[in-house]
Amino acid sequence: MRIKALICNCKGLSPSFKNSDMNTLLFDIESDLDVDYAIAHPQLCGMGGSRILEDALRSAEDDPDTFVIVGACEPEAQLRLFQKLFCKTGFGQDRFLPVDIRGATNGEILERLGDKLRECVQPRERPR
Repeated sequence: MRIKALICNCKGLSPSFKNSDMNTLLFDIESDLDVDYAIAHPQLCGMGGSRILEDALRSAEDDPDTFVIVGACEPEAQLRLFQKLFCKTGFGQDRFLPVDIRGATNGEILERLGDKLRECVQPRERPR
């Protein structure tokens, strides 16, 4: 299983991100979680962020073992915001892992991302 981690901090303007340090978070994610890479963008739902996410989805669309985990706003909002990208790229929503990281410290963000990844891995590791 391959994991691409993308982090959004809602333009850095939201008080929801005052407890996290985006300057060290990516290092923490790459050090503590089994991910291929981690990147941050100030607004994944903006034009530049959407292009980055589209590239990540497109590069993984034909690989059923690649997942994209996004730490940002509320998961249902992420699914709505990125619906057009799923259609455009053909990337399966079952491999898109949205995680709400608002109001969290770096440690809490790592925990939330790790919990989501473990939740995703467990069904695949069951014996047949």
